[in-house]
Amino acid sequence: MLAAHVAFPAWEPHPDVWLLVGMLVAGYATAIVRIGPLRTPAGKAPVSAFQASCFGAGALALLVASDWPVHDLGERYLFSVHMVQHLTYSLVAAPLLLLGTPTWLARMLLSPPALLRTVRALCRLIPATIIFNLVVIVTHVPAVMNVVLHHALAHFFIHAVILISALIVWMPLVSPLPEVPRFHPLMRMLFLFLQSIVPTVPASFLTFGDHPLYHFYETVPRLWNITALHDMQYAGLIMKIAGGVILWVVIGIVFFRWYADEEEGEHRPHRASRDLDRELRELMRLNER
Repeated sequence: MLAAHVAFPAWEPHPDVWLLVGMLVAGYATAIVRIGPLRTPAGKAPVSAFQASCFGAGALALLVASDWPVHDLGERYLFSVHMVQHLTYSLVAAPLLLLGTPTWLARMLLSPPALLRTVRALCRLIPATIIFNLVVIVTHVPAVMNVVLHHALAHFFIHAVILISALIVWMPLVSPLPEVPRFHPLMRMLFLFLQSIVPTVPASFLTFGDHPLYHFYETVPRLWNITALHDMQYAGLIMKIAGGVILWVVIGIVFFRWYADEEEGEHRPHRASRDLDRELRELMRLNER
């Protein structure tokens, strides 16, 4: 039996979220201030403004996705908002956190040889693709979701798994560490394309389903008169369209940056030749004097 319609949920504090995100930001800031100067050359900043901005934006994305109202809407009312939460973890927060991590900090975090070897092994094309897409599929299995939504600890664990799998899949694309090298641009585009295929399967089941797949969302109060079926279909559209758009935008960025680098590489020898000619002419004029 469906519950009655309700108003927008009132503000509710989530100190556990504040604590976790606060610890992440405090650890980052402490490392930059205390350790960074010891691990970077004299006169060089431990972190660039771009890196600090990216890390801050990534931490903010984690906070927004885990705090009121997104957390409350997603876990108590609407599966479509829950989908936004998962996409924010995997397609927004994860790459921003990696882009905000300077090389010296990444090297320090992965300093145990066994950990570095594990990360290198997992961040290859096939393992990373399997891990990321397996997590996508498992986290949309009705039996898993219905259990997770009833147990806070299991829900936290699933969110942690989503974020970790996203860090693995983004590492070959924006890795800050030479020991875990980035893919060649052509391979990056292929890799991103592969990540856009498998999620369309659960997205299609959600979008074109004729009955709700998740019993939990059939029992919660209906917000804004959105039925459980329509809520599930909206979630499928968000997963397919928003997730696909983000990945294809990144593919476009990779392509145009690669094209620009290739163009610059072709013109660089010509510029070097012109500079050499100019220097030779200047030298000849000096000799004539």
